Amino acid sequence: MTGPVPLRKRLLVRLLIATVLIAVCSVAATAWLAVETTTRALREEQGQVLAEDMDVLARLSGHAATHSGWEGVEETVRALSAQTGRRIALTTPERRIIADSAPPGTSLPPRAAATVDPLRIDTYTARGAQRSGIDPRVVGPYRVTGEERARLEKLAKVRQMCFARHGYEADVVQTPSGRPVVTDHDGPVAGGQVPDACADGLLNTPTPTEEKALADLAERSRACLEQHGLSPGTHVFGAVDVTDRRLGTRYLMGKVAGPGDREALREAEECADAARRAQLDPYVAPVAELFLGGGDTTAVRFDMSPANKAKVVGAAGLVLAVTVAVTAVVATRLVRPLRALTEAAQQPPELHVRVPVTTRDETGILAAAFNELAERRERLEAQRKAMVSDIAHELRSPLTNIRGWLEVTRDGVVDPAPALLDSLHEEALVLQRVIDDLQDLAAADAGTLRLHREPVRADELLHQVAAAHRVAADTAGVTLRTTAYGTPWLDADPVRMRQVLGNLVSNALRHTPADGTVTLAARRDGDDVVLSVTDTGAGIAPADLPYVFDRFWRAEKSRSRRTGGSGLGLPIVRHLVAAHQGTVTAASEPGAGSVFTMRLPAAAEPDGTAP
Repeated sequence: MTGPVPLRKRLLVRLLIATVLIAVCSVAATAWLAVETTTRALREEQGQVLAEDMDVLARLSGHAATHSGWEGVEETVRALSAQTGRRIALTTPERRIIADSAPPGTSLPPRAAATVDPLRIDTYTARGAQRSGIDPRVVGPYRVTGEERARLEKLAKVRQMCFARHGYEADVVQTPSGRPVVTDHDGPVAGGQVPDACADGLLNTPTPTEEKALADLAERSRACLEQHGLSPGTHVFGAVDVTDRRLGTRYLMGKVAGPGDREALREAEECADAARRAQLDPYVAPVAELFLGGGDTTAVRFDMSPANKAKVVGAAGLVLAVTVAVTAVVATRLVRPLRALTEAAQQPPELHVRVPVTTRDETGILAAAFNELAERRERLEAQRKAMVSDIAHELRSPLTNIRGWLEVTRDGVVDPAPALLDSLHEEALVLQRVIDDLQDLAAADAGTLRLHREPVRADELLHQVAAAHRVAADTAGVTLRTTAYGTPWLDADPVRMRQVLGNLVSNALRHTPADGTVTLAARRDGDDVVLSVTDTGAGIAPADLPYVFDRFWRAEKSRSRRTGGSGLGLPIVRHLVAAHQGTVTAASEPGAGSVFTMRLPAAAEPDGTAP
């Protein structure tokens, strides 16, 4: 890519866009979370306040249902006010104070919270709700006496045990009037079908107290029933329905004309309810109004007003502006080194341009890596040029000799004597060795060097190499020794390992004077086998030691290819050892000789012993 980077693909632009999106999402999420949390808190607070209001109304309705007046309600009002932390005021419909938790003279709230009327509002049946109807706690003349209650409780126990014998679990619960009820809390016992053995009718039969109240209720209802054309029987209310615990005491109608007429039945129930309210009215407190709150003040509510909206928008805009500014500064600092790297990479390769490392972050690490890459590329380029020159020199010398001798022989200047043919053959062998070495190096570089690995005894390998170079060692007057500690086994290609050791031994023989010694040694070291070739030659200078495995390197530049080799033996050694997953190192001390050490993976012995 040599052209300019499109604006939408520039790192700075992408960082800005990403930052803006993150900021917008963060602001939006924070605002949404704040609104949702506030709304939920307000709803919970409102629900709690509503529940407290209903509890206050239920307590006061209970007082009105069980008292014929409001005497003594002041203490209840003060207790409820202390419990809820709110003002509670009870007044007549004309707003005359009956009881008030606030100091005298405090104005009332604008509107009443509820009306306390137990004859028309039921706050007992369903907790936290107001239902139309008579509060079950209003019992009046239907409250049974202690003697009647004891007898009914015995009958209820008998009914409960009868149900249990028939497989129905039931409880005995007492209604506000004192009459016990047998129920299972989830509905009528046995689905409303009472077993015949339990249907004795004794529990549901009205007591004398209830019969007196029912007779009074019947007398009060008779005129209304006759007015609607209904003909009541002798007993207008013949039984007490104790299966509907929610109403406490509910009364079944007796015979009426046209039992299938729903309209007549509804009119009869209306007459009964009106008569019952009139019957119970002397036993309840008068209707009152309930006020809750704190005078003329109103509760604080959450309101997203224009001013609040402006604050939110302003804060969000400020956050976005600061985010963009900071991102622009940071992105510019990030992009500047990248631009320098881009410009350096676009320079001609032969210049090997470096970039300054100005930071210690990831960008600085990238710049340092770029500089190291440029340095390695420069070094490799220099090695490539030197290798091409060395290869040309290595091939030119034997080819020049062969060509010269062939030309003079062709011209008849020299006869093709056996000595001349031997010289030409030796030059051809030199060319073959150089070409073979180059081919091995090329295969190693390309990763196509083939190995035929098998378990190899290290001591036998040393003996074979020593035997192959014994003549050369004797000719040079050098003692060639082998030393093996135990019988270590190698997982290696025996041909390639003989080539490796042969190159090292040949190199050691060339650099060891007469009466010197070259020693081949092998030993086991954990999971590895260590092979070493040690000589007592002139050694290698410390400055030259790092380059001994470079291609075409010679410790003495004045040596010829015949006395100093081609300079490819040690590089081949390094590649072959690496192909065996091993390592090779060189150590030397001038005047004391050199040591080449190889560490290779060990193999399991033929008897199955693990390496």
